[in-house]
Amino acid sequence: MNLLLLFLFLVPLVGSFAVAPLRGNDRAAKLVALAFALVELALTVLAWFSYSVSAAATTRFQLIFDMPWIPAFGTRITLGVDGISLVMIALIAVLVPIVMGSSWADKLPEGRTAAGFYGLLLATQATLIGVFAATDVFLFYVFFEAMLIPMYFLIGRFGGPKRQYAAVKFFLYSLLGGLIMLGSVIGLYVVSADRLPSGGTFSWTALQQLAASVPSSVQIWLFLGFFVAFAIKAPLVPLHTWLPDAGAEAPIGAGVLLVGVLDKVATFGFLRYCLPLFPAASKTLAPLVLVLSVIGIIYAALLAVGQNDMKRFVSYTSIAHFGFISLGIFAFSTQALSGAVLYMVNHGITTGMLFITVGMLVARGGSRLISDYGGVSKLAPGLAGAFLIAGLASLALPGTNSFVSEFLVLLGSFPREPVYTIIATVGIIFAALYVLWVYQRVFQGPVRGNAVLGSMTGPGSVAAPETAASSGGEPKSTVRDLRKAEIGVLTPLVALVLLLGFFPGPVLNVINPSVTATMHEVGLPDPVGGVHR
Repeated sequence: MNLLLLFLFLVPLVGSFAVAPLRGNDRAAKLVALAFALVELALTVLAWFSYSVSAAATTRFQLIFDMPWIPAFGTRITLGVDGISLVMIALIAVLVPIVMGSSWADKLPEGRTAAGFYGLLLATQATLIGVFAATDVFLFYVFFEAMLIPMYFLIGRFGGPKRQYAAVKFFLYSLLGGLIMLGSVIGLYVVSADRLPSGGTFSWTALQQLAASVPSSVQIWLFLGFFVAFAIKAPLVPLHTWLPDAGAEAPIGAGVLLVGVLDKVATFGFLRYCLPLFPAASKTLAPLVLVLSVIGIIYAALLAVGQNDMKRFVSYTSIAHFGFISLGIFAFSTQALSGAVLYMVNHGITTGMLFITVGMLVARGGSRLISDYGGVSKLAPGLAGAFLIAGLASLALPGTNSFVSEFLVLLGSFPREPVYTIIATVGIIFAALYVLWVYQRVFQGPVRGNAVLGSMTGPGSVAAPETAASSGGEPKSTVRDLRKAEIGVLTPLVALVLLLGFFPGPVLNVINPSVTATMHEVGLPDPVGGVHR
């Protein structure tokens, strides 16, 4: 029995409790939490190198931990990873220390402590590890619901002015989806009890082996229970309305995890549960999912263009990107599936960087509104450059990480779904429009806006152009650009954007065997073939 995945779950969980006694010492709480996050990153590196790509062709899950939990119901605590779940766990392990670093100097709401904030970040990480590593369906459901709790408190206790409304809306939407999924989880147990001599089970492996014997009509109902929960979580249009509110009101660190990782649970669920456990239903209902995907790409992109709140803008761009991911999943080709999984990783990196740079700008300007800014590149060229890199990666500029994944999705989707793929490409045009339009309004042109000039006064600040001009000189800029700590936070993200843009092979090598196994479980011929390096 391998204990590595158990430790990966326990380290952040223990860390969330370890910081609790440090409520009176914010610095100590931050240092302890960061230490646990770095230990988790080291364990993830160990798991990455312990995973055998060659063995993945014949072994569905590796690093397996298994122990009894509720024997009467056939439920076990079973953890294991394939290439898809491993890259998602790696994404979490990379983002959490970066999120902690980006939140280091944040001012918390009155009465809130760093121990509470950082403890909830670690608790969120622990539940996400459980979601991605669980190979027992009931255990997955428990983690799926449990991850709502720390995120609810992160938004509700540490968020913006409308944090209570956003937190409750997030929780109710997600809880509703989870309750619908619970019906399908119970249905799976009943179906297995009718077909297995040993009785009902929640084992993913046993349920997948039974999938072919389950009638299509039953599969469709069970599929819909999982699909609704995942469509809310992704989210897909029209179940998306909670995300802009939650993304706008969440503190920046929680927003990075919310949009960068937590929402990927849905697309991961499509790959791990919907396709392998309900292959006939997946093929039957794929047109519905594809329609929702392309609607989401175009509709969310149009809404992103019209946003004045930068955090809502990032949230809407994410909804559009999720459309590309689900398009790649339900196009049923190895190339598109590999692109979709890589897209999940790359979106977490680029959107995380976009959220963090927005947070740095808001901390300086005191406003989330695009209309309150102008000419920021003259005041903080480093921050403007970081935002531009994140924006260009978001629109999938060649040479950035997102280009590879988006190209694979479109290339792999076209042979089987040409109409949906062509419609989806329109979203690329809109992506260029909304990213460059925001960059131009915020960072280019003359320095203007009460938020920029008002909150950037004082030591290390910029003098208002009118003031400088009235004294007979040119407008002076003394605003502090990126601090060393902020450069340290952004540097690994920039490095990953470029590294995965030019060298995606090592990550694709981990992903591909699991994608091939998923295609085999669906039972459709591959119209394109695998991704070859």
